[in-house]
Amino acid sequence: MENTGIVKRDQWGSKLGFIMAAAGSAVGLGNLWKFPFLAGQNGGGAFVLVYFIILFLVGFTLMMAEITVGRYAQLNAIGAYRKIKAGWGWVGSLGVLAGFLILSFYSVIGGWIVCYIWKALTGAFNTADVKVLGDMFSDFTSSAGGPIFYHAVFMLMTMGIVIGGIKDGIEKYSKIMMPALFVMMILIMLRSITLDGAMAGVKFFLTPDFSKITGGVVLSALGQVFFSLSLGMGCMITYGSYLDKDADIPQCSMIIPLIDTGVALLAGLATLPAVFAFGFSPSAGPGMLFITLPAVFSKMPMGSVVGVAFFLLALFAAVTSSISLLEVCVSYVVDEWKWTRKRATVTISSLIFALGVPCSLSFGPWSHIILLKGKNIFDTVDFIATNVLLPLGGILLCVFVAWIWGLKGKEVVTRSEDGSTSTSWEIPEALKEITNNGKISFPLASVWVFLMKWLAPVAITVVFLQGILG
Repeated sequence: MENTGIVKRDQWGSKLGFIMAAAGSAVGLGNLWKFPFLAGQNGGGAFVLVYFIILFLVGFTLMMAEITVGRYAQLNAIGAYRKIKAGWGWVGSLGVLAGFLILSFYSVIGGWIVCYIWKALTGAFNTADVKVLGDMFSDFTSSAGGPIFYHAVFMLMTMGIVIGGIKDGIEKYSKIMMPALFVMMILIMLRSITLDGAMAGVKFFLTPDFSKITGGVVLSALGQVFFSLSLGMGCMITYGSYLDKDADIPQCSMIIPLIDTGVALLAGLATLPAVFAFGFSPSAGPGMLFITLPAVFSKMPMGSVVGVAFFLLALFAAVTSSISLLEVCVSYVVDEWKWTRKRATVTISSLIFALGVPCSLSFGPWSHIILLKGKNIFDTVDFIATNVLLPLGGILLCVFVAWIWGLKGKEVVTRSEDGSTSTSWEIPEALKEITNNGKISFPLASVWVFLMKWLAPVAITVVFLQGILG
């Protein structure tokens, strides 16, 4: 057979594989510490209720838009926008850049988790004194060599999976890590809620106090939905581009946010009851992961086993997100520059690792370097990616799909041989893609169109302004 030089684009091996990988992209460290922390800070059950409402109104809406753009174009985030409308590839570049920047500091935190698995295995969490544990954490993160070594280990893990490709790399490992994450999460939850005094935490987390629902709570929930689902960074466009044309986009777009939220709820039930049981603060912030929870594990029967399991599931959550961030960049280079997957993955991983080094050093030897708005290097990169690039990408996605690609059908007039005319109404390309050219039902089409045109872009704009002005 003649070699045409055309490489067939990868595809997911199954719908389950796509859902596990996409849900893994959405499920990350934010689910494990930020969701319980925000719930603790914003009235417990009140925050959870508002989160669920916004999950449907904004999360489902943008999730489906990104998957639809990706599957329609069958290209990377930049190529997908450009294929649909010439001159709009720059919108996709915001997502590629965001993914690159986020992974540079996300992998530093991933390295911390790798280190804490080792600490849990070696019995380092033998005290409930949060000051001692806080000093242990700050001593580690402020050192030069250790965090960079573990940052490299985490990036090598991520790189190794992405080199394997879609079916034999990302899908294969996502189908292992996601079920394992759920099993470990459920076991830790069961251990947590059976502790003496744990029911106070369960009640706090699941019982809404409607008097606590304020504008601040709504904004916090809105921001968490947007950032938790990996929206605006090109992940779902990229993953959607590997989806076959028979897949049910509305169904997948609903399942993925529900899995993500399920993990967030399990995380809350795995951590907050234990935090309440041992008298710690439910709003301890990022320190909950590396300081408060190790203190809880030290006081918990079989705490060392629970500690190892918890940081293992944190690693799985981090890796399933990091591979999607790396794939956004790799997909672009493979599609546009025609590099091999191995060359693209190794090169981009090396560059991301290099940018992560100053992010890591910003907690120690380079902590004196202050950049944007009084922030160190790590926080500056985080601010640019999550407060600027992601919401901008989300707003422009709404504008592009709703107004540029267009969600308004057009009237088509056809003339027959006898001179008579007939009029039909052609549905927009986006809705054709969503319904597989009318083969599947999408009864919420009109609602989705309204949300894409009006509610979602306005809501994300509010998050954007709050993020850059707050």
